[in-house]
Amino acid sequence: MADEDDYIMLSGLQHFSYCRRQWALIHIENQWQENLLTMQGMIMHKNAHDSDSEEMRGNKLIVRGMHVKSDILKVTGVCDIVEFKRNEHGISIYGRDGLWEVNPVEYKRGKSKENDCDRLQLCGQALCLEEMLCCRISSGYLFYGEPHRREHVPIKDELRQKTIKMLKEMRELYEKRYTPKVKYKKGCERCSLKDICLPQMQYRSVRGYMDEMLDEEAGG
Repeated sequence: MADEDDYIMLSGLQHFSYCRRQWALIHIENQWQENLLTMQGMIMHKNAHDSDSEEMRGNKLIVRGMHVKSDILKVTGVCDIVEFKRNEHGISIYGRDGLWEVNPVEYKRGKSKENDCDRLQLCGQALCLEEMLCCRISSGYLFYGEPHRREHVPIKDELRQKTIKMLKEMRELYEKRYTPKVKYKKGCERCSLKDICLPQMQYRSVRGYMDEMLDEEAGG
């Protein structure tokens, strides 16, 4: 049996896609700091997990806080919600009659993003579920708090390959225990780890810093 202590976290896909240094600070160096945005996200996920673990709504079985993993990709995590819908082309579930289609649902604060960071995390969940349940998942959903509605996400080959490639890159950095250097961008100012990462300080060269100090002294 594989040792899950060496597995990387599914939630890291979103962090890694957004900023590789942020991911390394959290998942390699165990650094964390809350801000308003992270608190809002934590509350959303807590609400998604706090209800009964299973619920039937018509022909749909809703499972909350489901632990998933892939021994092939060596990744583990928790799905906010996994929906099982009755479907004659689906899979069987222990203790349940009929056949079921599987769809992961991930909750996010804010609204839909142009980049794939949230879709990559959802795809990672789908890959784990496929391995665990011996099935093929065609789509999932991202529920965004700001518009308070779902976004349908097809789990296509391009997204699958991008997710697998990113997981492999994460694995390589994790095994090396390597934290990437700063690549300063506008989003750094909204990051909860900016006081730990100090992106502006590390981004500037020593020469640039000294020139700035000399200019201030000359002006004074």
